Amino acid sequence: MLQDSGSRVMTEPIERQIGQNLARVRAAIAAAAAVAGRDPAAVSLIAVSKAQPMEKIDAALAAGQRVFGENRVQEAVEHWRDRRSMEDGLELHLIGPLQTNKVKDAVALFDVIQTIDRRKLAEKVATAMASGGRTKVCFIEVNTGEEPQKAGVLPAEADAFIATCRDELGLPVVGLMCIPPADEEPALHFALLHEMARRNGLTELSMGMTSDYETAVELGATYVRVGTGIFGERLPRRVG
Repeated sequence: MLQDSGSRVMTEPIERQIGQNLARVRAAIAAAAAVAGRDPAAVSLIAVSKAQPMEKIDAALAAGQRVFGENRVQEAVEHWRDRRSMEDGLELHLIGPLQTNKVKDAVALFDVIQTIDRRKLAEKVATAMASGGRTKVCFIEVNTGEEPQKAGVLPAEADAFIATCRDELGLPVVGLMCIPPADEEPALHFALLHEMARRNGLTELSMGMTSDYETAVELGATYVRVGTGIFGERLPRRVG
């Protein structure tokens, strides 16, 4: 009992801090939605749990957070394999690049795959969904800044790719996702993505991170992806 009590005392500061951070982010989302005349309930907060220790993830769960985003399939398996059956209402989003050899595991674990960006990957995901009997919601990732080092379909090719994914491959594409260039005004990229979604009849927009999620909400985001603003700075990965 003493050991349990001691452990509880050690986790309370983390739980309190994470809870306060979540409350602050939710309040900021509500304020930004009000500025745009939107219902705050139309915006879902994705807590980006990549590279976070389990005590921080558990603190977010304790504070009522149920939507999480992960960048790597294997790390997501480690974080969530055992928790999927323990947490009601959990929703997991893959928000990092997906390798074709990880598609089967991704389809088995995630509820939403946000990073469809090339035909070969789209074909693999469609096949995995069909063979596993699992229909998962998909987003197309758009490289709005046309940055060569980033994943994502180019804006000029996005309309045709969306049509291919939906009409030819039968993927359940509901929205678009982007990560604007770090040195450019994000509002321009959010507005571009919003218009692209509108003309393709897509209702969901995943855009905005810790530094710019309020702007994203004002410009129509239905999902914002916040990591540092909730969990604090990530620890460097160990080597070896």
